Amino acid sequence: MKFMKLGSNPDTFQGDGNEVSIVASELVSDITVRIGTTKFYLHKFPLLSKCARFQKLIPTTGDENIDIHIHDIPGGVKAFEICSKFCYGMIVTLNAYNVIAARCAAEYLEMNETVDKGNLIYKIDVFLSSSIFRSWKDSIIVLGTTKAHLPWAEDLKLVSHCIDSVASKASIDVSKVEWSYTYNRKKLPTENGNDSPWNGVKQQQLVPKDWWIEDLTDLDIDAYKQVITAIKAKGMVAKDVIGEAIKAYTYKKLPSLSKVSMIHGDAKVRAMLVTITCLLPSEKGSVSCSFLLKLLKATNLLKCGEMCRKELMKRIARQLEEASVSDLLIPTVDGDTTVYDIDLILSIVEEFVRQDCKNAQKHNGGEVNDHVSAPSASMITVAKIVDGYLAEVAKDPNIPVYKFFSLAETVSGNSRPVHDGLYRAIDMYLKEHPKRTPARSTTKSAAA
Repeated sequence: MKFMKLGSNPDTFQGDGNEVSIVASELVSDITVRIGTTKFYLHKFPLLSKCARFQKLIPTTGDENIDIHIHDIPGGVKAFEICSKFCYGMIVTLNAYNVIAARCAAEYLEMNETVDKGNLIYKIDVFLSSSIFRSWKDSIIVLGTTKAHLPWAEDLKLVSHCIDSVASKASIDVSKVEWSYTYNRKKLPTENGNDSPWNGVKQQQLVPKDWWIEDLTDLDIDAYKQVITAIKAKGMVAKDVIGEAIKAYTYKKLPSLSKVSMIHGDAKVRAMLVTITCLLPSEKGSVSCSFLLKLLKATNLLKCGEMCRKELMKRIARQLEEASVSDLLIPTVDGDTTVYDIDLILSIVEEFVRQDCKNAQKHNGGEVNDHVSAPSASMITVAKIVDGYLAEVAKDPNIPVYKFFSLAETVSGNSRPVHDGLYRAIDMYLKEHPKRTPARSTTKSAAA
């Protein structure tokens, strides 16, 4: 971690929790600064020599002690202590964890070049540009601290500088990555040190294209959204890598997503799921269908809103042929009598069929053929998935016959080269529902 030391005088600040005083001084304190419940017993001259704000607050005449209340300084007591120590020339150490607080507090106190050359604002800005923003991990740490100092950090463009620093480094050619990063994912063979030497010289280890993913999972959702948006805007990172990054972030923040029935959420979790959905790259295949279905399960259970739900359904339909039957077993929300939400799957399959027909029309130059055309490979695969799903939901004693056969009929008969899967599902349904006689629907489905 980068750090900067300022000042040379020994630190003589001493406090008991609520009061801080200068102990190694022959001069009696002539100003008390109150930050919340904490009192600083200081001296006018050091403060006046560095802070324009104190020049406005402290009368120019009179030798009496001054009592000043400051209740809105960004960074609070700790940030003010850094600034006041700088005024005394005492040693202070700035790093990624406290530099934003100190910078915002210095702005509040107006510690600029007009008051004194080489003032705190100038020194911090140099430290940020020459050290912090050149460091990958420090840039992420600093970005994480900005939220506590809004709107100051935003108005001073510290947030935007942090985001650009992180996004630029994530977008750089991997051959130029020379800094350390966290990577606990499946490594490339060359990273494991197992590659054999060539001509007696070991080849340089390769940096994986998703090297930056794990470090960003430490950010809160607001900062993460801004960084991913900036990475997308630069257009240098492959969409599947961005998709993988969002997936890793989701599992880090919502580890129960893989066991979605265990999810318990509040407004904060719902908002996170909506944001994650909006961040997903629009390109097909940028994230797996399995991950999209897990998101849909969570948003459905937590009632994240119709827009979020429809967006996920549309994305899932575009790559439904990748789905597994187990992924499609989405529980119904409270109040429904069926175990699984068959209406939701019906809507997804209908959307898939619409998209498949649209793609077929494009392939035929926009013409609609009256004759029955050969089904696409995706349609044949989806038909098998639907039949497998029907076999699973057939075990539910509460599933209505019309819902069961509506889903079966959504995929046309010629999409099933063989009907074994469908017949098996119907047979299971009849065994679970012996009092129902869906003969008409059975015949219709088989002949479709």
